[in-house]
Amino acid sequence: MLKEVCVENFTNVPLMIERGAERIELNNDLANGGTTPSFGVIKKTVEYAHKYNVPVIVMIRPRSGNFVYTADELEIMNSDIQMCSLLKADGIAFGCLTNNKQLDKIEMKKLITTAHAGNLEVVMHMAFDELTASKQKEALEWLSKNKVARVLTHGGSLDRSITDCLENLKKLNKQAEGKIEILPGGGITDKNVNSVIEKVGVTQAHGIKILGEI
Repeated sequence: MLKEVCVENFTNVPLMIERGAERIELNNDLANGGTTPSFGVIKKTVEYAHKYNVPVIVMIRPRSGNFVYTADELEIMNSDIQMCSLLKADGIAFGCLTNNKQLDKIEMKKLITTAHAGNLEVVMHMAFDELTASKQKEALEWLSKNKVARVLTHGGSLDRSITDCLENLKKLNKQAEGKIEILPGGGITDKNVNSVIEKVGVTQAHGIKILGEI
């Protein structure tokens, strides 16, 4: 079982690695859902985590709010992906949607191409949960074909508890099997992580409190 801890900036990275973090998702401003951390934060975190063979996935999100981005914002995201490659991060997490809450395949493809050119693993983040169930099925196929490594998903809207979303997570995991990884997240703690992983049938989970309270 792999535990990915979601952290804000560098402050608690050493503590989380000491507690057994096996992968870090690095963010700024978690109170608003997470945005892209600074150059210095990424650099320091990658240098530190790599001493312990812990991969670092960097959030690529230029602002809080929705996942419909302007041309300027997409240019910023593209540059930030290049920065992550320069700083030797292991991967990036992002998601782009259209105004009618479809996967923005055109812009996703551009950013995926930039990431892969920089040897970065790509993760689709929880923008995925804004898609309808039928669109999620289609999106999983498209993401796997475009070599996205995994999808971070709550299995439903974040106002529902993780236990209420387990059945949908199981369905997603069954569809994804052998093609793309499902990474459950949102409300997963050190108290319920083992149960979630067992019930969904995955081998990894993601959370802010997955290794306990700070």
